[in-house]
Amino acid sequence: MLKKIPKLLSPELVRVLMEMGHGDELVLADANFPGHALHTRVIRYDGVGIPALLDAILELLPLDHYAPHQAAFMAVVDGDPTVPEIWSTYEDILAKHDGEAAVEHEERFAFYNRSKESYAIVVTGEEALYGNVIIKKGVVKPGDR
Repeated sequence: MLKKIPKLLSPELVRVLMEMGHGDELVLADANFPGHALHTRVIRYDGVGIPALLDAILELLPLDHYAPHQAAFMAVVDGDPTVPEIWSTYEDILAKHDGEAAVEHEERFAFYNRSKESYAIVVTGEEALYGNVIIKKGVVKPGDR
């Protein structure tokens, strides 16, 4: 164990966060997401919801402010009446860690394609529909540590 690393974060996930460079993206996927079909670097977090995991990750991970958006949510498919209430929870967590974080909404298949290019996919036990989120890693600036 180490000090100041949230207990929820596994050694494997901390290693991935450390390996990621500026501009790399991490997908936090819900339990329905086809992570293994899209990527070879998949970390399983079955039984864990995305809000707690996102909060823990953002304790360590700076967001990329050289990009217009620091996070992306999977947009609701046209004609689907679902209202993803989880998005406001994600927005609150993002704001808690970075008051300037901006979010975009990515069409489902565009989100899948973007996930293929991500650094890694973390498949969680999140059951909220459209609960997927991509976060873009920024740089650690002097004084951030």
